[in-house]
Amino acid sequence: MHRKSSKGLKCLSRKSIELGMEDLKSTAHFVLHPFQEEHFINHLHIHGTLARSATALHVLYELRGSLDSVRLPPPTAAPTRRDGLWQATCFEFFVAPTGSLQYWEINLSPSGDWNVYAFSEYRQGMREETSITALPLIQHRQLNSYQLTLDFPLAHLIAPDQSIGIAVSAVLLGNNGQRSFFALTHCSSQPDFHQRKSFLMRL
Repeated sequence: MHRKSSKGLKCLSRKSIELGMEDLKSTAHFVLHPFQEEHFINHLHIHGTLARSATALHVLYELRGSLDSVRLPPPTAAPTRRDGLWQATCFEFFVAPTGSLQYWEINLSPSGDWNVYAFSEYRQGMREETSITALPLIQHRQLNSYQLTLDFPLAHLIAPDQSIGIAVSAVLLGNNGQRSFFALTHCSSQPDFHQRKSFLMRL
């Protein structure tokens, strides 16, 4: 299939992405869009929900469609912190305090492995966030749907009364070896989940 850029999907503003959300102070719904149209992602859709409490950010991803075209790593018996999860199928989100250059990147693999990285500003000062030592994932796999949920311990990083911006994304690795990059919006000529313009959700 001819590969083409998703040029019809412009870099959205926060106002446009918020249309249709419910109660932005506590809950938001999202739909992710591919950077490029790849043959293996035909009929695949990613959506989900974010909900914030005083101590945590509840994250739900749902992947629906022909899952036999995607490599979903099987659950491991002993999930652990690992680097490079984005090189395979990986669900990600980014959290930043409003008005700050600092942010965190959270990587979640269907294997159960995970990682959390802290950045001082755009792609600078990257380090593992050592205050978080475990991220238990809950997964449900069916023939045409996959769900991943997580209660992320936000209180370790951000005060309960501090508003946050959130970017949500995912990498899907197809059985053909191709990767497809999904996000709320794409604001660069190449996939770049770190772009602050893509931190569109506010909670």
